[in-house]
Amino acid sequence: MDTVFEKLYSEHYRAVERYVRFKVSDKFDSDDILQEIHIAAYRNFGGLKSNEAFKSWLLSIARNKLNDYFRKKASRLDIPVDNLTDIRPLGSMLCRSSIPAVTDTLEKLGDKDKQILYLYFWKQYSQAEIASKLGVPLGTVKSRLSSAKAHFKEKYPYHPKQKGETDMKTLPEILPEFEIKKIDKPPFEVKWEELMGWFLVPKEGEKLSWAMYDMPHKKRGEVCRMSVVGKAEVHGIEGVEIHAVETDPMGCNSAGGQNEVERRFVAQLTDTHCRLLAESHFEGGIKRYYTFLDGDAFLANWGFGEDNCGNEVLLKPKGDIVLENGVYVTKDKEFLLDVVGRYEVTVNGKKYDTVCVMDCYTYINGAATLQYLDRNGKTVLWRRFNRNDWAFNRYQKLWTEILPESEKIVVNGETYVNWYDCITDYII
Repeated sequence: MDTVFEKLYSEHYRAVERYVRFKVSDKFDSDDILQEIHIAAYRNFGGLKSNEAFKSWLLSIARNKLNDYFRKKASRLDIPVDNLTDIRPLGSMLCRSSIPAVTDTLEKLGDKDKQILYLYFWKQYSQAEIASKLGVPLGTVKSRLSSAKAHFKEKYPYHPKQKGETDMKTLPEILPEFEIKKIDKPPFEVKWEELMGWFLVPKEGEKLSWAMYDMPHKKRGEVCRMSVVGKAEVHGIEGVEIHAVETDPMGCNSAGGQNEVERRFVAQLTDTHCRLLAESHFEGGIKRYYTFLDGDAFLANWGFGEDNCGNEVLLKPKGDIVLENGVYVTKDKEFLLDVVGRYEVTVNGKKYDTVCVMDCYTYINGAATLQYLDRNGKTVLWRRFNRNDWAFNRYQKLWTEILPESEKIVVNGETYVNWYDCITDYII
């Protein structure tokens, strides 16, 4: 029995570990719970009727152990400021808010304020339940809760902008004229801290707007306005929360045909990588959430790199993609992203010394992008190209027929056609 149990436990341990550490961020507590789960599972394994049900059985043990853990904390009416997992008014429901500003603010409150906020927002007790637990009238709970919210709001250092408030620049309706010239010099190394495909640097205080321009008329299509609203944490990993609003989104971004889509992201920037940790939006009247723990379902739309490590921050040519006699040649590997040359990009008469970063097949087989970054690591121009037969079943035409006058490039001997370009308000 020991060998069979340990084999099954080893196969499913990671799923249980992710579940427990998501629920309990304190490492010592989560380690204790995982040990209790292992002991309970081992002792009761003989009663399991089918090994095929081992994973769901193991997770049910984990749920019971977690319930025991939280029941003990609730019975003591603890106020674990460092372990608050969901304070809804302070951040997105996507993530556990553990930002220093939140904990610092809570520490400044009186014990009664901390207690009522903990019971209402973290434990999610109703006001009537709180009244029963504390042995006070319902009216007292309402008064204390209102007072605690007001005290927190007074002391909290960050406040969201009012509806309609913005200081982002307006992007032109027609794509500005630009010129790209190859520079016969080695590409410079660049520190690229932008979120891949979204252009925003995930740091507090950052904001940006960007737009797509469809070929061949070069008219503005989708516009996205983004801003970092505060720090956040997802499944134990710290980052920042981003608010994004897409206006007139292209079909695949429209979340069921909406003319305006509001998203919440959580992103992380380190010294070596930049990545998305979570995304949320409304679709069909349902708030949908995706996190990096969702595996391929997340990676296909929001992730990048092995185990969703993200895009590299420090860029220099690696030789994974090279330009040879006008043809881009790629290695046979996943997550192809490489510096492919140095170019002078002129937009509206202003010249930028840039390196060109090429991405092949990251999200969609048959798609490639060229992204021109200046020495500040900011995007000057981003361009999307489709392989000639990309999505043929949908369009029933080759892209050389759909956009015969669009610019073309060759990747591994196949023709790719420019579909749309993007610019940000950085160059406006």
